[in-house]
Amino acid sequence: MSLVRDLADQIVAAHQHDDLCIAIAQFSIASPPPKIDNEHAADHYELAGTLAAITMGFIEQDAKVLGKAWSRMVHQDGRFDPKRWPSRPEYFDLLPWTRDMNSNAFAPCPKHLGLYAVMPDADWVKRMVEAEVPTVQLRFKSDVHDTSELRKQIAQSVQAVAGSKTLLFINDFWREAIEAGAYGVHLGQEDLDFADLEDIRSAGLRLGLSTHGYAEMVYADRYCPSYIAMGAVFPTQLKKMPTAPQGLGRLYQYTKLMNHYPLVAIGGIDESSIHAVAQSGVGSVAVVRAISESSDPKAVVKRLQELMKT
Repeated sequence: MSLVRDLADQIVAAHQHDDLCIAIAQFSIASPPPKIDNEHAADHYELAGTLAAITMGFIEQDAKVLGKAWSRMVHQDGRFDPKRWPSRPEYFDLLPWTRDMNSNAFAPCPKHLGLYAVMPDADWVKRMVEAEVPTVQLRFKSDVHDTSELRKQIAQSVQAVAGSKTLLFINDFWREAIEAGAYGVHLGQEDLDFADLEDIRSAGLRLGLSTHGYAEMVYADRYCPSYIAMGAVFPTQLKKMPTAPQGLGRLYQYTKLMNHYPLVAIGGIDESSIHAVAQSGVGSVAVVRAISESSDPKAVVKRLQELMKT
């Protein structure tokens, strides 16, 4: 393991100041990293990449994906360079050029979805249409359970965007979205086992998928969604997240890897951070509280859109 540990230490040392490292409670970069099960690893580069990733604060499933990517990168490039970082699709066994040939791919959506407002009800959707927001997601608050009210809100939201340039995605409620004729649906990874994806696909609805790191991005690619959302970029109080905030450093790397998809950055983004987020190369930035908690949402929308362009 001494060679593996030495290679891992080189990777960590090369990247500990470039915003890829996230401090976690179990151990810090300076403390001994956990042992890695090497039973199924292809080589010591995979082990080293996995060990380095865990030391840098990546969760286990992301670290394993990164370990394999490090191994592929070293073998394809013919050298080990700790200053590099895996960012090409082939290092992750992704084949971006095959999407157009995949009959199971979901309907495409624009590469640049622009400002993406996540709103709690139909009234807010209507306000966003009036503010000329290009993309809106209707995401109900967790305490809304009345089925008839859900259908009503979804139908009113679809009606609100009719004849406008605003694209409407419905969060979670894919059956009702199909019934109402929405532009698309947005699902979390936990929804994939329960949603009838063929119904969504055959209805012509676009599909957006949430991801929270490398493993989920690679997994989402199997479904050929219309867009991929990446986050949470910054801390958010709106919902419990499965991972720590990813930060700008990781977002920039995710964007390099997945730029063959329309990409949406989400999580804790406001006027102070939206410019830096947009500079990552994502085609869309999702905003929630910065709009919904503002006393002048229309003015905030205008400022956010200006900041995305500068």
